[in-house]
Amino acid sequence: MSVPVPIVIDCDPGHDDALAILLAAGDPSVDLLAITTVAGNQSLDKTTLNALRVCTVAGITGVPIAAGCARPLTQPLRVADDVHGESGLDGPRFPTPTIEAEPEHAVELLHRILTGHPEPVTLVPTAPLTNIALLLTRYPEVAPRIREIVLMGGSTERGNRTPAAEFNIHTDPEAADIVFRSGVPVTMCGLNVTHQALATPEVLARFEALDTELGRICAELLRFFGGTYRRLWGFPAPPLHDPVAVARVIDPELVACVDAYVAVELHGHHTRGATVVDLHGTLGRPANARVAVELRVEPFWERLLAAVATLGGGAPTTD
Repeated sequence: MSVPVPIVIDCDPGHDDALAILLAAGDPSVDLLAITTVAGNQSLDKTTLNALRVCTVAGITGVPIAAGCARPLTQPLRVADDVHGESGLDGPRFPTPTIEAEPEHAVELLHRILTGHPEPVTLVPTAPLTNIALLLTRYPEVAPRIREIVLMGGSTERGNRTPAAEFNIHTDPEAADIVFRSGVPVTMCGLNVTHQALATPEVLARFEALDTELGRICAELLRFFGGTYRRLWGFPAPPLHDPVAVARVIDPELVACVDAYVAVELHGHHTRGATVVDLHGTLGRPANARVAVELRVEPFWERLLAAVATLGGGAPTTD
């Protein structure tokens, strides 16, 4: 077996972030060094609490969790409570967390891990890129210590927060612009590929068939998420965005990519936060990203279900 890839997940849980954490913690192909949180789907205090909740119910211990930026770099925070609910993780009942967040800021934890780990580390942001942009601007010397940044965000097509812009990029376009222009290898897993990961009723049944507390929690999370996607966008089943980025790190063959130049629109009245993906070289600019275009759907679900089965579960969902 190959040596696990060391990663840090930077997230804003969020239903799909929760499943991304479970995939990273339960799959042997990656070594989850830490979880950092940022404001996005909900306020920073709620996303951090949700990360602690997920780790508690999954029995994930020994993975430090640190809170980062409470707002985007230049604009007010607009949370996605219409999608993820008031808590940011509506649906199941969660116990009081049995683990605590680290006292240091997420950017400082990232800096410490990158400078102290014996090999370069992969960063997997599944949230607005505020923490990552602040890391790169405050500590530019750590860039060579980042193996790559594999992010969930953007799209080669249309958006979901606005007609043109995906939520994570739209929430902090300036941060995304910094990341894409950083020179660090970037892989973008956008809506065009994550919409291929639909959590159908058959998928929910497979989580329930694990016959574990954690499997049932996953099904409940996806059931709530599916309800909001049907109401807001008319989806027959919810797309599970964030685990796709983790899957790309676990096995690059799960997520096919092409090289392309990606720019982030910062000024357009209707297009601010859009990712301009030059798939055909129209701009004549060298590629600065790998852009995900196709998901191997069934192997993706098999890896995620296996990870959840491996974790089993920690604390029960009653206080």
